[in-house]
Amino acid sequence: MTSHREPRWVVHGSRDLYSSKWVVLSLADIELPSGERFEHHTLTLPPAAMTVVLDDAGENVLMSWRHRFVPDVWNYELPGGLLDEGEEPIDTAAREVLEETGYRVRKIEHLVTFEPMIGMVRNAHYVYLARGAERVGEATELNEGKFQWLPLADVPGLIAEGKIVNSGSLVGLLHVLALSGPKSRGK
Repeated sequence: MTSHREPRWVVHGSRDLYSSKWVVLSLADIELPSGERFEHHTLTLPPAAMTVVLDDAGENVLMSWRHRFVPDVWNYELPGGLLDEGEEPIDTAAREVLEETGYRVRKIEHLVTFEPMIGMVRNAHYVYLARGAERVGEATELNEGKFQWLPLADVPGLIAEGKIVNSGSLVGLLHVLALSGPKSRGK
């Protein structure tokens, strides 16, 4: 493990070039440990939370088949969304599952927090695992695709086929498959 005393990049200042509710584009005055100094673009996006929802048996995962217009792709995604002002990530994760699917999670735990494009973008992604869910109503967010239970065993094939391509879903599902899935119930 490296020490926090290692040379680091120094930020001498930053100015916003564009700002909205969804995105802040800035230009930072940066100095490298070598002494080189230059301007570097940064992008700040709101934090998001998503949940790998497994059924009570731990054999199926709840995912949405949906279109994303920016990259023009169809793919399976986990339920999730942006944190509301002052909301804790775990509360966002549970709320988004309920709003998007009509299911209330039984037990939820934090898996990992990651930055999808750490070199230029600030955009924390909080990933949770829910073990078990109960259908309590209809989805209230109607534009999130069609949710369905998919066999967890099919996920590696779906990834290989390019049917799961978004970073939050990949990180969450691969974490469950490798580290925290049904076989690790004792944790």
